[in-house]
Amino acid sequence: MEREKLISQMNANTEELLDLLSHLSQTDINTVPFEGSWTAGQLVKHVIKSNSGFLQMLKGPVRESKREPDELIERIKTDFLNFNVKVKSPEFVVPEKIDYNKEDLLSSLEALNSKLNESVQSLDLTKTCSAFELPVYGYLTRSEAVHFIIYHTQRHIHQLKNIIEKLNKK
Repeated sequence: MEREKLISQMNANTEELLDLLSHLSQTDINTVPFEGSWTAGQLVKHVIKSNSGFLQMLKGPVRESKREPDELIERIKTDFLNFNVKVKSPEFVVPEKIDYNKEDLLSSLEALNSKLNESVQSLDLTKTCSAFELPVYGYLTRSEAVHFIIYHTQRHIHQLKNIIEKLNKK
């Protein structure tokens, strides 16, 4: 995907998340919809924590890639868009069990998306990020990291829609 398509997809994801979240009440954001689920606020906070970590990774140290910069993209897409598989988040991106403020979440999402857009626009996406090795995938290229952000966010949009559906049935 070229830069403009990546930015367009990140913007579309963010807009959808913002729209879904903005239609929830402050109470609903912090209501557990079903046993074992995060609240909508926790889910959005997880996306913010994860994507913020990826922003740091994108801006962090890099090295020349020893493989095709897009080698893992299809695998990442397949993994994250398979909604039948439950994935356990690493502890460092698990959201705290607290009440979240809707406006804070909305403004954090917008600000983070803006910073991600700037990075995608300005950085060499063929370089490999060397600051952090992901479980399962290893070191990602910047291009793969951006795709990880996109597909990971899409997965959580799907989950947020499920949370909203369950809240509407209560």
